[in-house]
Amino acid sequence: MSEERKISMAVIRRLPRYYRYLGELIDNDISRISSRELSERMKVTASQIRQDLNNFGGFGQQGYGYNVEYLHAEIGKILGLDKTHKMIIVGAGNLGQALANYQSFEKRGFKLIGIFDVNPRLIGMTIRGIEVYDIDVMEKFVKEQEVDIAMLTMPKENVRETANNLAEWGIKGLWNFSPVDLYLPKHVQVENVHLSHGLMTLAYKIKDQSLTENEED
Repeated sequence: MSEERKISMAVIRRLPRYYRYLGELIDNDISRISSRELSERMKVTASQIRQDLNNFGGFGQQGYGYNVEYLHAEIGKILGLDKTHKMIIVGAGNLGQALANYQSFEKRGFKLIGIFDVNPRLIGMTIRGIEVYDIDVMEKFVKEQEVDIAMLTMPKENVRETANNLAEWGIKGLWNFSPVDLYLPKHVQVENVHLSHGLMTLAYKIKDQSLTENEED
């Protein structure tokens, strides 16, 4: 583990993309692939792929390339996908319900076991078989079920207090969709997701492309 922590976050963030592309290769019955062929599919240089994978041992054989199924399984282990992670959602509004309906989480070992909200109209309903509970019982639920991850899709006003409580109750990771950056003790990992940032980046790219085309004209 100490060795893995020295690996740059840029490399770690590329691993899920490798995992997804390799999964697609398996679905298409492709059993081996070279770094050059993989680079053509992923639009990443072959040298970058080799450098990334060499951080974890390489996995390839000269003249053969990569065994797709083996590499997919090994990257899954590196990412911790060989274990089941129990998850809850805090906030059963539109975004929370959309995440609850996303079935691909389970294929990767993320098991949604509970949803929580303060709205009496939502409490008691089920989303894909998962019940929405009153947030007042969340502490007991998290401790008894030994929940690993909480997805936060709640208003920003209460998110910091909720995140601190979850950290005290033993949550290991927070996937935060609230418009507030969270910073918690080191034993709790946080991934802050701001959906509007992606749109603003896209808007910049569109504007930049338009300016470039006008300059060329």
